[in-house]
Amino acid sequence: MAQKVFLNDKIIENSAAHINCADGGFLYGAGLFETMRASNGVVFALDDHLDRLFASGEKLKINIRGDKKFIADAVYETLNANELKEARIRLTATSGPISAEKPEPTLLITAVNFEPYPKSYYDKGIMVVLNSYRQNPADVLSGHKTTSYFSRISALALAHQKRAAETLWFTVDGLLAEGCISNVFIVKNLVLFTPSLKTGILPGIARKTVLNLAAENSIKAEEKELTIDDLLGADEVFITNVCMQVLPVIGIEAHNVGNAKPGAATKKIAAIYTEYFNEKVGLK
Repeated sequence: MAQKVFLNDKIIENSAAHINCADGGFLYGAGLFETMRASNGVVFALDDHLDRLFASGEKLKINIRGDKKFIADAVYETLNANELKEARIRLTATSGPISAEKPEPTLLITAVNFEPYPKSYYDKGIMVVLNSYRQNPADVLSGHKTTSYFSRISALALAHQKRAAETLWFTVDGLLAEGCISNVFIVKNLVLFTPSLKTGILPGIARKTVLNLAAENSIKAEEKELTIDDLLGADEVFITNVCMQVLPVIGIEAHNVGNAKPGAATKKIAAIYTEYFNEKVGLK
């Protein structure tokens, strides 16, 4: 079956989808996107994704086509049009043609079959590398999921060349920030730590979920400024996003994290997350 997408206000064939060549998202990266996960035909944390999208749109002055209900309905329409229950959904919202007197924002939603990360990543853990690029909390785009994403894709490609699954970013002040496509947590003395939003990181949906679940399960968690010493001195490290959920890190460059195996705290929060996810998508 040919892939179907939602473009602006209707479902069409992927091959028939076209945007205006003057669209600000295409020309200047003046756009936002959300990557979502659907399971059992239910989009996990859809409201959280839309809240983040509209908050960024307001902050960056990027107009978004329709309201939250319109987009939520469009997401499910796309999912159903492609007859998918397990899916990776991409929502892209741009400013529309910049040459128009009253530009109409562009909304594109795609859904493809969900391809999980390898089981070995969870059973054995992954290696990450450290990124030589730096992110600036004062950058207007910091903390927003914008379509100006080339630096992330470039850094991730370099990591993959080194056979690493992810690369970690630091700020211009030397503080631990995030991965290219993930948020990062460290565990020290059974306490979870994750970089503060003040470092300009993306307020990840899975990150938010982990922090909420930690609080509900009497697991101490703290958002704070973290350094390279905190990272290398951690008992455990894991990364998160809505597609990978909770992924254990057992190596940073040539440095082993703990005993180079997924740790007990990571396994516990991963199990709690999975149970919560299954409940929310109706698998429990």
